[in-house]
Amino acid sequence: MIAFVSGTVAALAPDAAVVEVGGVGMAVQCTPNTLSTLRLGRLAKLATSLVVREDSLTLYGFADDDERQVFELLQTASGVGPRLAQAMLAVHSPDALRRAVATGDEKALTAVPGIGKKGAQKLLLELRDRLGEPIGAPAVGAPVTQGWRDQLHAALIGLGYATREADEAVSAVAPQAEAAEGTPQVGQLLKAALQTLNRAR
Repeated sequence: MIAFVSGTVAALAPDAAVVEVGGVGMAVQCTPNTLSTLRLGRLAKLATSLVVREDSLTLYGFADDDERQVFELLQTASGVGPRLAQAMLAVHSPDALRRAVATGDEKALTAVPGIGKKGAQKLLLELRDRLGEPIGAPAVGAPVTQGWRDQLHAALIGLGYATREADEAVSAVAPQAEAAEGTPQVGQLLKAALQTLNRAR
């Protein structure tokens, strides 16, 4: 079990980072929120979970131990693999997921790509006694999750783009985000934003 990686951020991509550890580049799959906290050439420490398959070893990285623990607990539910667990954490914070499960909020779970109404009902049933109670209550009137604009902007800055470029890319994908049903998916928007930036160069 690799509990964490610590080293210089050598590369950043829309869904992963490469962290140099002892002269070895460790590829770590991360959510847009986690990627937005990383900077090229800077030191970083990520809590990690190693997923072993017959044909692959995949390292998933998280901003903290709580996020990693929720990632692993989510996979104890039937039908939830690492990719879906990561997608859930890309849309909701660990506490938002705990709150959704504790309150039986189907809508929050169906906002995650790959989860339909029946799947959400099943997950609420299976995860009810596993995730625990929310740690902190959200401020009155405050959204549970950070706005997609802020998340996307931070992710683009983390990938090394200038503030002006990030602003333009966010504006370019705004129609796509507003047309989406439910909560816009930051990962998809990030890919679209990177395409517009590549065309502009």
